[in-house]
Amino acid sequence: MVGKTAIQINDLSKRYRIGMKKKLNTTLVESIIDTVKKPIKNFKILRSLKKFSGNEHAEDIIWAVKDISFDIAEGEAVGIIGRNGSGKSTLLKILSRITEPTQGRVQIDGRVASLLEVGTGFHPELTGRENIYLNGAILGMRKSEIDRKLDEIVAFSGVDRFIDTPIKRYSSGMNVRLAFSVAAHLEPEILIIDEVLAVGDVEFQKKCLGKMDNVAKSGRTVIFVSHNLGAVQTLCSKGIVLDSGKLKHEGSSQSAVQFYLNEISSKTNGIDLISRKDRKGNGKVKVCSFRVLDSNNQEVQMMKSGNDYTIEIGYRNFYGKRFENVVVSLDVFDEKGNQVLIMRTNFQNQNVSLSENSGYLFCKMNELPLANGSYSFLVYISYRDAEILDWISDVARIPIAGGNFFGTSSQGFPEKCKFLYKCNWSSS
Repeated sequence: MVGKTAIQINDLSKRYRIGMKKKLNTTLVESIIDTVKKPIKNFKILRSLKKFSGNEHAEDIIWAVKDISFDIAEGEAVGIIGRNGSGKSTLLKILSRITEPTQGRVQIDGRVASLLEVGTGFHPELTGRENIYLNGAILGMRKSEIDRKLDEIVAFSGVDRFIDTPIKRYSSGMNVRLAFSVAAHLEPEILIIDEVLAVGDVEFQKKCLGKMDNVAKSGRTVIFVSHNLGAVQTLCSKGIVLDSGKLKHEGSSQSAVQFYLNEISSKTNGIDLISRKDRKGNGKVKVCSFRVLDSNNQEVQMMKSGNDYTIEIGYRNFYGKRFENVVVSLDVFDEKGNQVLIMRTNFQNQNVSLSENSGYLFCKMNELPLANGSYSFLVYISYRDAEILDWISDVARIPIAGGNFFGTSSQGFPEKCKFLYKCNWSSS
């Protein structure tokens, strides 16, 4: 139930200085002098890092967040989405009081529990049990309150066998399970969760989403950052889209997801492919359109792992003559620019023909084997694999979110491995 304002953000900005270079010592004497002066020099550097004269060059600073304003009501579940580097993590760190804003103001009414990184707020030398009490104390809870919640926290996390083991012995998954359980069960008024849940196993992710839903319905506020657009739509009532540190959209979670997908599409698909100059080839044939079609032959702007799709590539033949034995390659890159998949006609002896005017090329992808993420596509067309007709990168950028590739609801580990593969396990 939405009530009074829990978080109020006015003209919030955060900038960082980058590109500072240290002069290297060239002689032994310079090294000795530098060592002697180091305490004073380091103190001056720390002071200068907090100051901005206004005379910095543009390349020396970066605005991670710029002029953001919005309110979050008590009891609202808000999903924040955007590409990597859009400012999501910086915003959460400001709301969690981990870093201070450069400009603007944040007013928070209530206790905040944040889960931004694996093991956030945990002391590695303390046991799981001791860290539960430590986190509770940080949230301002009495020992008696934590005592009442202890069994529920341990049971939810599933690390009861290791609760008296130092945290430094935990795996990353165990760290996440305990950290989330502590944050969700110690009854903060505001719960902030970053993409860190992707580290946990599938069953625990389901438990976490269910718990966050319960937390929101109980009247507490949830801020959820995720690339899982389906989870954002299901869990959150409100959505916020960030891009390059600026607020681009604020509305319902459904409208935010659609806005985000449209933005991704417009930045790539909205450009007239036939007019693009950033391509290689002799120009006899050019790619002019690119679409992703689902199993019902309907165009989609978001794909799901395990589903069937057909890639439709439109082309124009400016040479005016038919081409035979044409090699077509469709290459897929992840958000970091890593080439994760190559689909090429001559790999399967399926080279194609091009008409003398225009036409379409089709690539059928059964059981899409890619994990959640944002992917870009490159199209390469050559005559007899010797004469490059067209070679154009980033023809489209398509997000993959959700799906059921394994038939078990497992999403794999998108942060570590982008390619999904089915195999059979057994023991003897």
